Amino acid sequence: MPRRENSNAEAQETIRIEYYRSFIASPQTHKTIVRSLGLRKLHQVVERPDNASMRGAVAKVPHLLRIVQ
Repeated sequence: MPRRENSNAEAQETIRIEYYRSFIASPQTHKTIVRSLGLRKLHQVVERPDNASMRGAVAKVPHLLRIVQ
């Protein structure tokens, strides 16, 4: 039987997160947050689900990350 696609995946909105400032002089917790979002390189943009946990992670380090429209 063919697999059904998840209908929630289409309906769920995403946000684009940009890593725009280096975390070299930041605490280890800030570095961990940036890495956990899948950001590796400066000015990299990733798409993540638009939910409270993702927005909360960005809110913890607003000086390093921004939400791009």
